[in-house]
Amino acid sequence: MSDPEAKPSGTRRARGRPRDWHDKTDQNTIKSLDRAIIVLQRLAELGGATLSALATDLGQSPATTYRVLTTFQGRGLVDFDDAAQIWSIGADAYLIGAGFLRRTSLVDRARPILRALTASTGETANLGVEKGGEVLFVSQVETQSNIRAFFPPGSMSEMHASGIGKALLAFMPDDRRAAVLTGRVLTRYTANTLTDLAALDRDLSQARARGYAVDADEKTEGMRCIAAPVFDPFGETVAGLSISGPSSRIADADIARLGGEVTTAAHQLSTALGAHPGPETV
Repeated sequence: MSDPEAKPSGTRRARGRPRDWHDKTDQNTIKSLDRAIIVLQRLAELGGATLSALATDLGQSPATTYRVLTTFQGRGLVDFDDAAQIWSIGADAYLIGAGFLRRTSLVDRARPILRALTASTGETANLGVEKGGEVLFVSQVETQSNIRAFFPPGSMSEMHASGIGKALLAFMPDDRRAAVLTGRVLTRYTANTLTDLAALDRDLSQARARGYAVDADEKTEGMRCIAAPVFDPFGETVAGLSISGPSSRIADADIARLGGEVTTAAHQLSTALGAHPGPETV
């Protein structure tokens, strides 16, 4: 008996997929939903905004933007501060985003390693991944010291001025690194920021040679970061692990010792993810 869902070639269409599964043209796009998601994404990037400011930023009418925001508010995806008249991302948006983190064991496996690294170094430990040519911080264990670095999960940073970003760049395949950096303006944050590609390349070469990267007051004056790459079973970088703290506690004389601790922690996480010991993971 013939299968009514069989394709002419004899292959069965996967369950749960419409016949036009591979058709990504406009007819299969819900444009109003797409515009609404743009509002949500931009609000997240801004960290909060008034209705008029957000509408102007997006080039939309305040009425349209308001309808989108109130719809999201009804689902807990955005919050509204009556006193300040500020819209911001809501708790349920975080819960949805947390689904991304649950998709992989990376964050769960990293938590005990981050805690141990903070305990041994006395500094804040961070985990970040590359997203769209920038660093996305996905987990952090804070030090109890009064002066500390803070990169809340979900925050982004340019790769050239980030310890984790430079660790990821240093161990990327050459073509991938070129794709990330070509045509990109390297923003200057401090007098130490590497804004010249040749200088950045030299710094990345040094990071590859020693196994870890250093952000020496390059993003924030008076703050330093030491980071090492995390590898998957195929020897590809999937994340960066770092410690961050004030320059007064991460002095030049401490970098080699702390770099060794960070590299060891990154190696432990790589191993936990199934990476095999070898030159690329030590």
